[in-house]
Amino acid sequence: MIFRRTLLVASTVVAAAAAMTSSADARPRASGKPPRTPLHLAPAHEQLAALRRGEITSRALLQQYLDHHDAVNPGLTAVVTLDVGAARAAADRADRHLARTGKPLGALHGLPMTVKDALETQGLRTTCGAPDLADHVPARDADAVALLRAAGAVVFGKTNVPVMCQDIQTANPLFGTTRNPFAADRTAGGSSGGPAAAVAAGLSAVEIGSDLAGSLRLPAAYCGVYALRTSRGATPIVPTRGHIPRPPDWATSSDMLTLGPVARTPEDLELLLDVLAAPAPADGAAWRIDLPAAHRTRLGQYRVGIWADDAYCRVDADTRALLGRVTDLVRRAGAQVDDAARPVDFAESDRLFQRLLYATSAASATDAAYAAEVAAAEKVPADDPGGLYLHARTMRHRDWCVADEARQRLRAAWAAYFARHDVLITPAAPTAAVLDQTSVPVPGRFITVDGVRRPYFDQTSWVNLAGPVGLPALVLPAGTTAAGLPLAVQVIGPYLADRTVISVAKLLARVLPAPPQAPALRV
Repeated sequence: MIFRRTLLVASTVVAAAAAMTSSADARPRASGKPPRTPLHLAPAHEQLAALRRGEITSRALLQQYLDHHDAVNPGLTAVVTLDVGAARAAADRADRHLARTGKPLGALHGLPMTVKDALETQGLRTTCGAPDLADHVPARDADAVALLRAAGAVVFGKTNVPVMCQDIQTANPLFGTTRNPFAADRTAGGSSGGPAAAVAAGLSAVEIGSDLAGSLRLPAAYCGVYALRTSRGATPIVPTRGHIPRPPDWATSSDMLTLGPVARTPEDLELLLDVLAAPAPADGAAWRIDLPAAHRTRLGQYRVGIWADDAYCRVDADTRALLGRVTDLVRRAGAQVDDAARPVDFAESDRLFQRLLYATSAASATDAAYAAEVAAAEKVPADDPGGLYLHARTMRHRDWCVADEARQRLRAAWAAYFARHDVLITPAAPTAAVLDQTSVPVPGRFITVDGVRRPYFDQTSWVNLAGPVGLPALVLPAGTTAAGLPLAVQVIGPYLADRTVISVAKLLARVLPAPPQAPALRV
C-alpha cells in the first residue's frame, strides 16, 4: 500500500501525541506509579523480551505499530510504503513457531520494523525515491534485509529517501518531503532521513540505513537518535548487495558504502549489529566475522581524543559548548583526554574523500551521459578548483589507483593515532538540524553557522572524516539547543572496533542528559 498524502505541519504530530497522551491519562493508574510506556515505543530489546516471554504476540505488537503509524506518519512522511498483509503473515508465523516449539525464530523474533527504501525487499516495492523505479518490485531481498528476516524480523514498511539517495535532505517526487520529528521547518537529513525520522517518532524501534557521505549519521544527529556506520575494508562487514542507487540487480556497490543500524538506544544498535555483521553469501562457506569485544568496562579506562572544532569546518556556539560539556564529563570520569593531537589533516582528508566519492558515483551513469562529462572535463584546466567534480568523475584508472594509495596512507595515519588513543570524539555536524531547503535547487542552498552563510555540504564534513578510511563511527544524541533541537557528537574508533564505539556510547549515555523525545514519543 503506497501513501501519497499531502504533507502536514508539525502540529499534526504534536496534536496526535497530545491525543494519545490524553487517552493514556484517561485510563486508571495505580497510585504513585508512573504510566507504562506503550510497548511499541519501548526499546527493541524490551519488545523482544516481551515477545519471547509470551506477554504479547507479534501480531498484536504489529498492530500497535500500524495504529501509531496512522496517527503520526501523515505529519512526517517517514514511512512511504506499507505491506500489511505480508507483515501480518510473517508475524503469525513467528507466533505459531513460538507456540509450537517454545523457542524464538532468532535474535529478532517477531519484531516489527521498517527498512530504508534504498534496500531491495522481495515482493515489496523499492523505489529509492526515483520515478523510474516507481513500479520496481524486487524478486529477492538485499543481502542485509535477508539477514534481518532470517533473524525473525517482521518487515512491514519502507522509509523515505531522496531521489537515488543523492541528497542530504529527504524529498522526492513520489512521496514528498520527510519532516524532522522535532520541527516541521527543519530537515530530517538525508539520505537516511526516513529511517532516522521513523525511529525518532516511534514508527520503528530500529532501522537499517546506508552511509556513503554521512547519509546515516547526519539524519541521526538531526533527529536525536543513535546510528552506527560500520567498518569497511576491502569488503564491508555488512553485505551491501541489493542497495540502490547502483541499479537493481547489480552485484557491486560503492567502495565506501556501508550499511548500519539506527536505534533509540546503543543497546539496540548492538542488537542489530549482531545480526547484520556477516560475510556476503558467496564468502559464507569460509569466512566469519568475529568483531572484537570492547576491552574496557569503565569510561575512565579509555584514552579519549577530542577534536572539538577546526578552522576547516567551524561549528556553531551550541556545538562548541556541547563538545566542552562532553569533554568535561569524560575528564571527570577519569579518562585520559587528549584534545590537541589530530589524526589527519582535515582539508586533505576531505578533498580525497570528495574525489573518491565522485569517482564511484560515476559507475551507473549512462554511456552517453558519461561521454558528455568526459568532454566537459577536458575543457576545464586540471588545477581549476571548480573542476574537482568533473575531473574526479572522469578520472583514469591510473589516477584512481594513485588516489587509492593516498587513502591507504590516510588509513595508516589513523592507525598510528589509534595506537595511542582508543576513540576520537568529534562534532557530528556544525549545527543542529538546518532549515529544510528541499524546494530550492542544490546550487542555491546554504547553511548558516553563527550568522555566517556557509556551503550546503559543510553539513557532512565532520562525518566524512571516517568515510574514506572505513572506520566505525557512531553518532549519539548528547543535548539540545535552547529551541529543543537535538545536538549530537560522533565517536570514531579503529578499524573493526565497532563494539568499542558502541561501548563508549553506552558509557556516555550514563552521564549525558537523557536523549530528547520527539512529540510522537511523549505519551
